[in-house]
Amino acid sequence: MLQEAKAASERFATEGNVQVSWERLWQIEPRPFHAELIGLCDEAIRETVGASHRLPSGPLHDAAEMCGVGVPTVMMFVQSLQGISHNKIEDTREEHLELCVEAFDRLATKVMAWVGGKG
Repeated sequence: MLQEAKAASERFATEGNVQVSWERLWQIEPRPFHAELIGLCDEAIRETVGASHRLPSGPLHDAAEMCGVGVPTVMMFVQSLQGISHNKIEDTREEHLELCVEAFDRLATKVMAWVGGKG
């Protein structure tokens, strides 16, 4: 994937008559999410929309820092139109937002029961 990104950036740089360079700015070790919470998240999504698609998170979300200090963590994503995220043109269909709120509510309920069962 990095090679594809580099090739694309070179192409766009050539087209735009500019230069591009790559250098590593920062890196952390992989920080996997909590297996039980992943399962609960998966259940909440399937109960809401019937199917769940797992997406490994590459961006350095604050959730990575939570994992790093030992806090059980999971992330749930809602579909963005055209796959655009973290950008001013990001957009999501209203019905998808409604479903994600329902799925988040289901997940929160499951996590509260999970935490309550541990105490």
